[in-house]
Amino acid sequence: MVIDQSKMASLAKATSREDVAGRSLWADARRRFFRNRAALLGLGLLTFVVAFALFGNFIAAWNNSDIDYNVMGDAATSGPSFANGHYFGADTLGRDLFARTVQGTQISLLVGVIGSLIAVIVGTVYGAVSGYFGGRVDGFMMRLVDILLAIPYMFVLILLLVIYGRSIGMLFVGVGLISWLEMSRIVRGQTLTLKNREYVEAARAIGVPALTIIRRHILPNLVGVVVVFATLLVPLMILTESFISFLGLGVQEPQTSLGALISEGAGTMSYGTLWQLAFPLFFFIITLFGFYFVGDGLRDALDPKER
Repeated sequence: MVIDQSKMASLAKATSREDVAGRSLWADARRRFFRNRAALLGLGLLTFVVAFALFGNFIAAWNNSDIDYNVMGDAATSGPSFANGHYFGADTLGRDLFARTVQGTQISLLVGVIGSLIAVIVGTVYGAVSGYFGGRVDGFMMRLVDILLAIPYMFVLILLLVIYGRSIGMLFVGVGLISWLEMSRIVRGQTLTLKNREYVEAARAIGVPALTIIRRHILPNLVGVVVVFATLLVPLMILTESFISFLGLGVQEPQTSLGALISEGAGTMSYGTLWQLAFPLFFFIITLFGFYFVGDGLRDALDPKER
């Protein structure tokens, strides 16, 4: 039997490359993530929701603020219909529910993503500085976090909206600034472990400044934890915004969000207009489930104990 040496060498090189790739944390995490059926379901749900938010206006027959006087206040004619262009029906004022659901999904996603981004940036920097310097600096910074955690965050958010106005920008900032506290504690705990690693001690021994060590050695090693927490934080931000909008303190007309639409739909249930609640609630639920499934999948994929 003749063995082709070139083929054997190519096979050995390919196998070697696969082994090297398999030892990569991110390659291994990606493989585990795509084997997780719940995570793939969540990714599919989020893809659908994002596509609906981005391209829904291109297929909507009405603008979100247009009023159709033919169906205004008439439950019998304002139901879902392709004939009049109200695919999801119309609300009590005759506005197209499909277009308003598109806008509500856009705003809810923006609040969730931007609020989480603010919380992650502030919490990561704060926790990394606290954990790295330790001692009195760490004690003071963590006691401040404990004090802020003792204050009901919903009360703080409502107070901010009442004082500075109920604008969409203030909602972004308010939701983000009250949600960084848990992030800072998680990052601080990870930093306490990382700062005793050999490469950090070596950098400190040769005189690298503390802030440079944090930026180059501490923060890059926190990416996995931060990504997972941020993914799980987005649905919490959306829930917070929905609750605020349900109370009437969220986005104001003519803008709307999923929480505001659900509040309006719940208020008209007695008139038999079930569609006004069903469609916004559907997108609200699949958005939350999508983020939770993806977050759980990332947590399992990036867990070093699963390697």
